[in-house]
Amino acid sequence: MERRHVMIVTGTRAEWGLLSPVAKALAARDDVRVSVVATNMHLEAAYGMTVGEIEADGFDVAARVPMATGGDGEAAKVRAMARCLDGMVDVIERLRPDCTLILGDRFEMLAVASASLMMRVPIIHIAGGETSEGAVDDSIRHAITKMSSLHLAATEPFCRRIIAMGENPTTVINTGAIGVYNILNEKLMTRDELEKSTGIDLCRDTVLLTYHAATLDSANPAERFDAVIEAIDRFPELQVVVTYPNNDAGGRAIIEKIDRWQKRRPEQIKVIPSLGKMRYLSMLQFVKAVVGNSSSGLVEVPTAHIPTVDIGIRQQGRLAGKSVFHATDDVDSIADALRVALSPEGKEIALRAENPYYKPDTLDIMVNAISTAPLNIIKKFYDA
Repeated sequence: MERRHVMIVTGTRAEWGLLSPVAKALAARDDVRVSVVATNMHLEAAYGMTVGEIEADGFDVAARVPMATGGDGEAAKVRAMARCLDGMVDVIERLRPDCTLILGDRFEMLAVASASLMMRVPIIHIAGGETSEGAVDDSIRHAITKMSSLHLAATEPFCRRIIAMGENPTTVINTGAIGVYNILNEKLMTRDELEKSTGIDLCRDTVLLTYHAATLDSANPAERFDAVIEAIDRFPELQVVVTYPNNDAGGRAIIEKIDRWQKRRPEQIKVIPSLGKMRYLSMLQFVKAVVGNSSSGLVEVPTAHIPTVDIGIRQQGRLAGKSVFHATDDVDSIADALRVALSPEGKEIALRAENPYYKPDTLDIMVNAISTAPLNIIKKFYDA
């Protein structure tokens, strides 16, 4: 029996945390062969050199595609994309995959998709049809959708949006969000295990903060983060576990702000550059709320039945449940939203709120589709 060779490309710790159960389930099948390719943040020491997390999950990394250029602005990211595009040519020529599996909307994935398309490798895209109007990721996601042959979307509205873009309905599948599956099915760390791993006392009232640059924002990302700091400083009783942002344009300036904040308030601010999937999901058991502008706060966190404070425009337009409390970039707005999230009313809302991204059999649907669905590189525009 000829096995379908699936090349899974991953560029960030968060993305691999979502993809790892899919990769494991695919690798367990007799009709599939899996090659994992690591790029971008996985290969940067400043972001934890998280390629090791792939290996710790039992996978040999079939190829590494470095992208770092040493810069932090838009031009540096374009040059990094060019490095990724060039590197992926060599990888595809060597591995000769039957398809490329991509999740989401990151700039490196646009390079991966472009190389795959031009080298006639069908693309399977997870998490298309979503919107995040405050980031360039929004346009990247939709561009990848038009390059892809199979679409694994997280909700029915996202499926309809993909079809509205001219994709054939037979290639669009509602799978639910894989991150929600992870929360419900991973064996999470105990409080004691997590405290030993992080060195953080989780008996204190704690929130988890992740803040990325909103790449379409007209304001400086570091200045936006100043407002986050000022708002959270109004809650001196809170312990704040802070993870580093992605390496989008402006990300390094945010990291510098985080490190200075931690030095100024070492008893309150606990910085962990990369929690990884297991520690991140486990941490949700013990924090009062998640704060920032990561998509995880809207997609996965509601299943943990804790509030999310979503700040600014980065996730604007993305489907959100009732446990997500939105704030503008204004200090008072952030503080007010956090106050509501931490209130008894906010906690009660989070306990009762449904997650629109939940579907009970997400992993099985994804793995069966990736393994067996027809993949045609030539597509016709579907007129609904």
